[in-house]
Amino acid sequence: MTFGFAPPPHVSLPVSAESAARLGRMLVPAEWASAGIPLLRNPREVVAELHERHRPGSSTAIVAVLDAQDRVTASASFTELAAVPDGWEFRNALLAHLRRVIPHDLRLRAPVRTAVLLYCREGEPRWTETDGAWMWGLRDACTLHGLRCGAYITLTPERWQVLGEGRGGRRPRAPSADLPVPEPRRADTGGTDTGRTEARRLTAARTEAPLSGANAAVLQNRPLPRRAGGAPEAHRHTAAR
Repeated sequence: MTFGFAPPPHVSLPVSAESAARLGRMLVPAEWASAGIPLLRNPREVVAELHERHRPGSSTAIVAVLDAQDRVTASASFTELAAVPDGWEFRNALLAHLRRVIPHDLRLRAPVRTAVLLYCREGEPRWTETDGAWMWGLRDACTLHGLRCGAYITLTPERWQVLGEGRGGRRPRAPSADLPVPEPRRADTGGTDTGRTEARRLTAARTEAPLSGANAAVLQNRPLPRRAGGAPEAHRHTAAR
């Protein structure tokens, strides 16, 4: 049931051709539910991984490509500040970022990879016209890039939610408006973040670890101490092993 004020029957509201076209470039929940969007096997894992990779702030969109096992193979994040939501504009932005992170699959008879979209925004988790425009844009971008259209997920201050499925959770969620928002990453590919994190951890450990006498001498360009036998101390330790 919808509450509101209706205009008198003799008053007609002007609708421009541009507004009518824009409204035609969005999908309502019923249209999205009937589009045969494949269900995510574990949406919580997908949301957590994309949130950890990109740390989205308000108005940040994250488009990700999943393989047949729902593993993220490529992803990109960007901020889209549109005064008026338009599925055509969103489609172009999604398509441009998909082309940067992964080749198209237009030569295949049927799509083998799936694109999903996570959009971080203010407001309540329920469907909005902006969500409808993103849905239209995602579906069209997938068609033009040879991908299967996957889930559309919203991230609000209350929760994350897969629209059209009813699945969601309270963690992670969008940051509050009074907190600083990290800058989204332009593009990212799967399988590299763990290696980079581990490399940074090992580098920090080597930098902060206390140096032995031999290692300190090498780093400070000092000659190694010699024993009575004549060989440097570091060489003697190597021979003993």
